[in-house]
Amino acid sequence: MSQADAFAAIADANRRHLLEALRRGPKTVNELAEGLPVSRPAVSQHLKALRDAGLVSVRNEGTRRVYRVEEAGFLKLNLWLDQFWQG
Repeated sequence: MSQADAFAAIADANRRHLLEALRRGPKTVNELAEGLPVSRPAVSQHLKALRDAGLVSVRNEGTRRVYRVEEAGFLKLNLWLDQFWQG
């Protein structure tokens, strides 16, 4: 299965908001949903898109799913963007 396009994943403002929140540390869906005007199921769908693009990862802690930024996914974005500043 091919990985989803990271640039398409971050095109959505709600997803960028989620990434900003996760940049400060791992969080659950409930914690992330507090800062958005969308439902928890919608937050889960946005997180799935970010996971599919390799930008976040998830781990189970009991009954909770904890999300965090996946640095390797951002490294690919950085490498692509850096080519525009190198000459």
